[in-house]
Amino acid sequence: MSQPTPSSGHPEADRVRASAPALDVKHRLVEVPGGRIHVAEQGTGPLVLLVHGFPESWYSWRHQLPAIAAAGFRAVAIDVRGYGRSSKPREVEAYRMLAHVADNVGVVRALGEQTATIVGHDWGSPIAANSALLRPDVFTSVALLSVPYAPRGGPRPTEAFAHVGGGEEFYVSYFQEPGRAEAEIETDVRAWLAGFYAGISGDAPPPADNGSIFTVPAGGKLSGRFPRGVLPSWLSEAELDFYADEFERTGLTGALNRYRNVDRDWEDLAAWDGAPVTQRSLFIGGDRDASTMWMADAIKSYPTTLPGLVSSHILEGCGHWIQQERPDEVNRLLADWLRA
Repeated sequence: MSQPTPSSGHPEADRVRASAPALDVKHRLVEVPGGRIHVAEQGTGPLVLLVHGFPESWYSWRHQLPAIAAAGFRAVAIDVRGYGRSSKPREVEAYRMLAHVADNVGVVRALGEQTATIVGHDWGSPIAANSALLRPDVFTSVALLSVPYAPRGGPRPTEAFAHVGGGEEFYVSYFQEPGRAEAEIETDVRAWLAGFYAGISGDAPPPADNGSIFTVPAGGKLSGRFPRGVLPSWLSEAELDFYADEFERTGLTGALNRYRNVDRDWEDLAAWDGAPVTQRSLFIGGDRDASTMWMADAIKSYPTTLPGLVSSHILEGCGHWIQQERPDEVNRLLADWLRA
């Protein structure tokens, strides 16, 4: 007979541990100036902070936590504010980039450390890059997955996105109005997540109408072109259940509010227009990831924008969910980079 899991003395941490598929990971909530951040921790050594993207959670780093710990590091994956057990402020502006940077600094301090390596995927990549840019005293190296670093610049983001889509509405524009995307997603969170995860995976089939999965036709929904009924090869039913349970409980507003701050970020970061991230860095993208393809020019600019780049890797046949689609390759690249 299996033994019950002993209590940690922290009821919230016990609930997290009970709902997550079994991993040898410690969960707790730490206080930061903007509220509380849920952290999942494994290993000892120099701190490596893992920052997820949309629509994910600390659990998107489930394959990296043990690998980074085995490499001799203290691996800590957070629920970004608005997700999971972390604080969820009501105000849209509470999800500006500056707030995420402050959260990351607060986590490092709450864990008793002065410096850390920061690793980000999807929205976590610009959050990680800007954490390194704004607080080089804290974040001494940075790894970016999926979304290349591109310094602040150009026109106001919402104005630029309005011209993307070839007559249809680009998904970032679709996410701008509070409540609109929530009404679509929260009708059936599990089905929406399954379709979104499958639709931008490396093994995704093209949409049946040959349209773009990233644009919304007039009167349509973003999910209208999602694949149906088949999970991507990297995602099990139990893993999807974990994500769906998290978002059924929290809703999607906190996660979507990150998109609703793109103009505010552009204003807040004006003093860093064109600024490079100079710390030691790593980039990993997928050759079937739209983020990597759309931002090919940003990758070409790395000698200027990421002068501390150690190596850049494009994984063949890999889609957007890099660390989940190709955990062994990503773990090897991260471990080699961290040890070097």
